[in-house]
Amino acid sequence: MLIEGIFAAVPTPFYGDEKVYFRKLEANMARYSRSLVAGMLILGSNGEAPMLDDAESREVLRVAADASGPEKVLIAGVGRESVKATVELAEAAAQFNYDAILLRTPTYFSNQMSHAAVLQYFRCVADRSPLPVLIYNIPKFVPYQIPIEMVAELAQHPKILGLKDSSGDIERIRAAVASTRSAPRRTVTVTPVFEAVTARMLAPSADAGREAGGNFVSAGSLAGKYGTVAPENPPIKTRTKEIGFQVLTGSTAILLESLEAGACGAILGFAGCAPQACQEVYLAWKDHDLKLAQEKQKRIAGPSARIVGELGIGGVKYACDFNGYYGGRARAPLLPVSAAEKAEIEGLLAGIRN
Repeated sequence: MLIEGIFAAVPTPFYGDEKVYFRKLEANMARYSRSLVAGMLILGSNGEAPMLDDAESREVLRVAADASGPEKVLIAGVGRESVKATVELAEAAAQFNYDAILLRTPTYFSNQMSHAAVLQYFRCVADRSPLPVLIYNIPKFVPYQIPIEMVAELAQHPKILGLKDSSGDIERIRAAVASTRSAPRRTVTVTPVFEAVTARMLAPSADAGREAGGNFVSAGSLAGKYGTVAPENPPIKTRTKEIGFQVLTGSTAILLESLEAGACGAILGFAGCAPQACQEVYLAWKDHDLKLAQEKQKRIAGPSARIVGELGIGGVKYACDFNGYYGGRARAPLLPVSAAEKAEIEGLLAGIRN
């Protein structure tokens, strides 16, 4: 699977009583789908994944996938404390036609998460997962920094296709890229312009499935039956591309530096509230306009550091509200931002509307 470009780390919206607000999740996913980002991460750190139970997690994955444009790559955060629970959620993500899963290191028995235990966790999940795997280094939240040597070792696994590194350390990005250059090459399916072909682009349409089950007949199908020929979806034209191990940064502050160091993209919390601003850095870099890319990077570095890095989930959610997405409150015990912090966020995003 090609994991390349900018990915928005999607927040999970809640009602005031802390139930998941699925209608707002649908609206947010539809709006992300109209942006230029390559895809979305559901149930990552900014999705408050540890705050959701298993039933909620499955329903969030289902609703988000149903509301997303089929051309957007979808990544599911499925990390759980056991291999069994993680694989079960990965299987649910596969049923909803996700393209890859993101795995963090288990945290509860942190004093027993030795090199061997962590290595076994990632390998066992990858062996049993129906979807390809991205490993997730997030030392800010997980008391374990995945060693570069382990990244290089895991890169040899046929189902582990990449790394999201949220350490904020550009030297780790460079080391990860360098240490995985010898990883096996993979042949992936892409569009004629070398963009990812997703599972939902290849899956039967939802309307066709409902017609087969007898519960729903689309207006297009009815038109076809009564004299007007309903156009069929043309077959997708594809080609193949060879890729290596894919390294992505999770830090907006080093986005451009990471791309220059060999990263293929980024999964960003700031892209959850300002996807276009993050995408502009990537597009300028792809166009080899380094000066413009530097200007775009400078524009988002400070706001991201304050909103995502310091104010956290509450800050990101209010930034979503301000920028036209639904953020709402964080789930307790996480706290909302204060009135003064809201005003600060509005000032930081005044020139970064999406």
